[in-house]
Amino acid sequence: MGTLYYGDVATPIEIEDRALAHVKVVIATKLRRGESFTLSWTHGPGQEVGRSTVWLHPSIPLRFVFDDPEPALLSRAWIEELANSANSSGGLLLVPEPGGEVPKT
Repeated sequence: MGTLYYGDVATPIEIEDRALAHVKVVIATKLRRGESFTLSWTHGPGQEVGRSTVWLHPSIPLRFVFDDPEPALLSRAWIEELANSANSSGGLLLVPEPGGEVPKT
């Protein structure tokens, strides 16, 4: 299980390593361009039922931590799907990998 630390939020965001690797590519691309946007996800097992959204801005500190020491092989199709959602008015939504399961958060 990977972890996303954003700003001074007390509770880090836990996302499965493979999903986090893909989200990282999309987030880094948008922030490198100076673009702000939202990131939304549904809460996983063991968490309060519901969903959360954070506003991502280039000036706010961000750190990705992966449990697996080896980088995940990336799926171009998944990155494109995540990027399309990030470029929409709804912002980046953690969606299932095409042909895969819903990412665990």
